[in-house]
Order: sequence, then C-alpha cells, then structure tokens
Amino acid sequence: MLSYLGKKLVQMLPVAFFVTVIVFSLTNLLPGDPTVTILGEQATPEQRAAVRVEYGLDQPAPIRYVTWLTRVAQGEFGRSLRTREDVGAMLAARIPVTLQLGLLSILIAVAIGVPAGILAARFRGGLIDVAASLVAMSSVAVPYFWMGVLLIMLFSLQLGWLPPSGHVRFLDDPAQNMKLMVMPSLTIGTAFAALVMRQTRASMLQVLSMDYVRTARAKGLSERLVLLRHALRNALIPIITVIGLQVGALLGGAVVTETVFALPGLGRMLVDGIFQRDFPVIQGAILFIVIAVFMVNLLTDMLYRAFDPRVEA
Repeated sequence: MLSYLGKKLVQMLPVAFFVTVIVFSLTNLLPGDPTVTILGEQATPEQRAAVRVEYGLDQPAPIRYVTWLTRVAQGEFGRSLRTREDVGAMLAARIPVTLQLGLLSILIAVAIGVPAGILAARFRGGLIDVAASLVAMSSVAVPYFWMGVLLIMLFSLQLGWLPPSGHVRFLDDPAQNMKLMVMPSLTIGTAFAALVMRQTRASMLQVLSMDYVRTARAKGLSERLVLLRHALRNALIPIITVIGLQVGALLGGAVVTETVFALPGLGRMLVDGIFQRDFPVIQGAILFIVIAVFMVNLLTDMLYRAFDPRVEA
C-alpha cells in the first residue's frame, strides 16, 4: 500500500504543477486593477505605481509566477491585498467550516442515497423504485441557492426550528453549531444523495443478476444478508467512484451555499476575493480546493484496493 501511495503521489506532481500554472494565469486574467483594491479609486498614478513596485506587480508574469510558486512551496500564500491579513491564516480559519460542511453533506448523501438505491434495486419497477427515482431527479434539478432559500423559508420562517444563517464554532457551542449547519448540509447533501442513489441502484441491479447472488439465495440465506453481505460489497466500487468524483462539485456547491447561509468558509472567502480582485486570496483558495480534490481522488483509489484487492495500481 505504501508503494502504491508513493507511486500515486509522484504521478500527481506534474498535474499539480500544471494546475498552479492555470490558477496563476486565470487569476491574473481577471479584469480590474488590484491597486484599486489596495488604494481605492482616488489614488494618484504615482501611488499606484509605487504599490505595483511594492507588490511586484510591475514584474513580468513569468517572474511573478516563479516568485509565487516558490513562496507556496514554502507554505507562504502571501497577504490579502485588501486587509493585509496572511492568506495562510485565513485558510486555516475557514477550512474547518468548509470541511465540516462537506463531511456532513457526504454523510447525509450516503445515509439517504445508499439505502434508497438498495431498496429501489430490490423492488425494481415497484412503487419504491419509481418514488425514489422521481425524488432523485427532482433533487438534481433544483439549484443549490434555490434549495437553500426553500429550506430557510420552511425551517426558519414557517416552523421556526432552525436559525436562518450565521456560524458558531463547534468548540464554542456544539449544539448551536449543529443547528446552523443542518440546512447548509441538507442543501448540498440532498442533491448529492440523488446521484449516490442512482449509482447505487444501477450497481445493485447489475450485481443482483450475478450467479453468486442466485447461489446465495438458493442456499436459503435471508434477503437482507444477500443484499448487504454479498451484493452491496461488490457494488461499492462504482458508488465510491461517484462519491470521489463529486467532491469537486460538492466544493463548488459550498461556494454558493456558504454565501446563502453566511458561513465564513472557504467558498465565501473565494467569492469575496473575486469581487474584491484580491489575487492572493483567490489563488490560495483555489489552490487548496485543487489539492483537496487530489487528496480525495487518492483516498478513493486507496479505498478501491481496500474493498477489492484485485484493483491494481
């Protein structure tokens, strides 16, 4: 496993380098002058020129890229152009919020999608199958921001069960933290659950037609044992694939969801950085998101080998 892990990390290095080039290039192609973020609209040309020299913005793009990449390799992401706050400290403060949101969303998706997919496959063509498919298609069709607004209207304005927005650290007040995270997690988790459900159903249908499943049933094993021990384990590889591939979409959903629910996470930090033309903030946030996707894909590959030793590097 360690050899496999090392090989995968080496394979990721060229991709990671290419990603840094794309992140830096796209960030610097954004319209707007970063000196406006620092000095405001009333600054003189001399003041703007001095700021460009101070921040190295007067240097050619290749030199600025090498300087930025060298600092990133040393763990330095620069400082916010607007607040002068260290970007690394900003990431450290906001990553736990997005991480909690992502983990809760995945738990909700798996808790809903896998059982629903198993039942839909077990009762193929029946009422449960049709109902689960309709709900799944509806959940995928609803945008994140609209789902968030609907949940706020229902649970906050109509029922008064949950606060509409805001955030409290888990260590400061666990109960209030979970109340504030329920609706954002449901917003992302329900759409994610629909994809998990559809893949689980398709995988289970394929596995249930295999000879070893018919043999297990012929031996007199209970249907529950056949489904969970014999069928589900062999259907997990495609399900894990979907979960791993959708992490990028989940982080994209966090950008919208954190804005709707006023969560101080990585997604909202990225949105604020884009609107304010805060290049170091944008670069740091996007780079971390890309690294997170890499790590999840690596974890997915390792889970393949854990559940099915036949999977080779």
